[in-house]
Amino acid sequence: MFSPEPRSRRRAMTHECSVLLPRVCAALAHPRQPRYDDTCLEKLLDWFRSLTALDPGVELVQDNPCLMEFIASVLALPKPSPSILSFALRLAGILAASESRFQHLQEKLLVRLFGRDGPLSSAVWEDASVRSGWVHGVHSMTQHQPALHFLCEGGGIDVIFTLQGDPSLFVASAASQLLVHMLTLSVESETTKPLTTKDCDWPACAEMIIKHIEDSLQSSSASHIEQSLKLLTSLFGSCHALWTEVLWLRVAKQIESFLMEETVQVQHMLANLLLKMSRSPVFDTEGSFWALVTSALEHLTPVQAGPLAVRILRLYKCPQDVRIQALTVLLQPMDCILRAASQPLEYAGLLDESVSDPITIESLLSSKSSCASLLCQTLAHLKELLSLVDLPMDLPSTPLLRSLMMILQFCNGFLSPASPLGNTVSRILINNFRVQRSALDVLAALSEQKGCDTLLGSVFDVLLAYLESPNTSPTVLKTTFQATSKWLVRLQEVSCSNSQWQQAEKILEDVFLVLQKRLCSPCWEIRDSSLEFLTVLIKCLTDQDEFRQSLLSSEVPRLTENLLEDPESYVRASAVTAVGHLAFITYFAPESPVVENQCNKENTIAKLQEILSTDPEGFPRRAVISIFIEWVRQGCTGQLEDTEQFVSRVIHTVEHDLDWEVRLGGLELVDIFCHHAFCHFGLPKCPYAPVSSAVTSSIHQNEVLQILCRANLFSFLFRSLCDCDQPVGQRACDLLLNLRINFYPTFTPRDSRETEDSPVGHSIAWLQRTLRQGSLAKNFPTDGGNGVDFQDPESMMIALGTIDLEELRDELNKSSDHVEKSPQSLLQDILATVGTIEENEADCY
Repeated sequence: MFSPEPRSRRRAMTHECSVLLPRVCAALAHPRQPRYDDTCLEKLLDWFRSLTALDPGVELVQDNPCLMEFIASVLALPKPSPSILSFALRLAGILAASESRFQHLQEKLLVRLFGRDGPLSSAVWEDASVRSGWVHGVHSMTQHQPALHFLCEGGGIDVIFTLQGDPSLFVASAASQLLVHMLTLSVESETTKPLTTKDCDWPACAEMIIKHIEDSLQSSSASHIEQSLKLLTSLFGSCHALWTEVLWLRVAKQIESFLMEETVQVQHMLANLLLKMSRSPVFDTEGSFWALVTSALEHLTPVQAGPLAVRILRLYKCPQDVRIQALTVLLQPMDCILRAASQPLEYAGLLDESVSDPITIESLLSSKSSCASLLCQTLAHLKELLSLVDLPMDLPSTPLLRSLMMILQFCNGFLSPASPLGNTVSRILINNFRVQRSALDVLAALSEQKGCDTLLGSVFDVLLAYLESPNTSPTVLKTTFQATSKWLVRLQEVSCSNSQWQQAEKILEDVFLVLQKRLCSPCWEIRDSSLEFLTVLIKCLTDQDEFRQSLLSSEVPRLTENLLEDPESYVRASAVTAVGHLAFITYFAPESPVVENQCNKENTIAKLQEILSTDPEGFPRRAVISIFIEWVRQGCTGQLEDTEQFVSRVIHTVEHDLDWEVRLGGLELVDIFCHHAFCHFGLPKCPYAPVSSAVTSSIHQNEVLQILCRANLFSFLFRSLCDCDQPVGQRACDLLLNLRINFYPTFTPRDSRETEDSPVGHSIAWLQRTLRQGSLAKNFPTDGGNGVDFQDPESMMIALGTIDLEELRDELNKSSDHVEKSPQSLLQDILATVGTIEENEADCY
């Protein structure tokens, strides 16, 4: 797409483009034109859309007769290029989108383009791109009644009906979307009073489309039935007008019959149709619709009914009896697992009665080809349901949790069921990674549900078995870690409320023993996910005494620090993050023994700074700067003077980093440090809100300015304005603007010529000229070069007051290819392509 232009400039074509356009049209229409890039032609169409969108008049066509000549020339070619003909069809549709231009074009070209004697009757119609161009051109044109009448009276609508079954899926889909558009336009622009079931007088075009839908639904052709079901699905999904209910009542009985009919297998499409309809407010109280939903839940296969059931459960407007039935459909496979795990049933089942025949579910679970897919689909739907902030109805959490644990035990071979079905399912599911991960995801989600606390011990037995098992794959182990972290949080909440400290301590001890082994795994993915798990635990459980004691009494902290030297960069990055968060417990917590830990703290900081300056991979360096940002944000780096020195050292390293995300992180660190500096002296920041002009505030401002200069932050900020990566320059400019607002509460731009005569003013003027070069600046001043002293408060105040930061921001905010995206540049590129071809042809002689 083109970069936005002011409204006044978008209304008319520029003079430069109007000069280039005739040559471009002639080049495109030339019989020996080169094969143009489709993207180039698409951009050209985007430009014409923008030109026509705001101006419905005929001036565009009248002032540029080359457009009509181009279309006529393409039609006159004996063998036009399919891509150019497709382009001409789409262009004509865009131009004819307004009634005035439609009338202007109709007499001469539209019949030849979209009528029976146009491309429809030529050999080039066999090319799918031409048919696609025809459909899209008609869609663009059909924005008013004259276009509708043109298509209905000229036979164009019959072509669209035919294209619904086009071998090209793109053409068939576009034709279906076009019919939806035409039906909606016809009803909404040609009806004089609302349509009702008793008084329904459809407009002619709408009646033709509806009659086509009815005939297709009543035909014996499965493909025709599918086409009409797709059309209705699209219509009910996009249009929620009251007249859609009138249409629905006209076709409802025929559609309902498909649920019972075995000769026509279109049941798989009915679920999607009903889903779209369920989201429309038109059918909120439509009794026959909900009756059909109930019938569908009963007659569709479990695989087909599952997606419909979960979407129904997400609706708050759904009748309660339908909701209960939908939940029953969703839980049936889980209930079947629960019953298969033991005979007779040891625990209460999930369901009192079934919707589908239980034998059908058992048959699917007994089949190797369908068991895993059915369970994965069911588990995915349960996860989706549990992700809702407010569940529309309560889930039977305890039996559902039992069923999940049995699935997980089936998968790792830890459960030996007594029933024949259980034995079959167990053999099918053994080591099935997909089912394991899906079940663990739902297990994690259930940690937030009420009623599961009585099974905490059993849950951790299953989780620890997976964490300890050598057969657990790295991907399953990662998911197990995620579920374990959720349940550990739940465990802490429960133990705090009912004083079950011993159970919590034992589980934590077992978890850290497993974690110690996993941190030493030869598989780097396992070491990496173990470190990520540790970081999550620290973030969630730092406030719990039992957690801190269990962690610090284990070997986990030492092993974690050892992994800072891991040969795999991903592991080093995760180790950096884990060590950084461990520091909140070991070094920065108020109760930490200061003298004992000071040496270790300095060693850890030194290791992280070494990684930042020497690690050859970007991931560990990004992790270090992220940790340093968090430390400074939490005030963990000491007093302001200590933090100043810390930030200065980090920025000195970061500003030369080759990874732009590390440099961007350095700017974030500067922003947080500035916040602390202003807050330290009682100055507001929001960010860097203007302060009062009181004398004390002025003094404090000077102190903050001196701190920023001593840390050499201005050098980093101004250098970043010329960074070759746009996000870095944009962030630096935002920070400088914030600083200027603070140091100049009532800012008015200063004329740089006022200070140019002074040495400082001369150097700042030179700095501004350099900054205007942006990323092309090759000799950015450092260390006082060219007289710019970035550590001099007076110089930096002049720089903030005179350099046009708004102008720099505007330049930085432009996309890097804003010139290439201009229409003029596009037209020139097309002509340049033609010129290259002509030169190559000339060289042949």
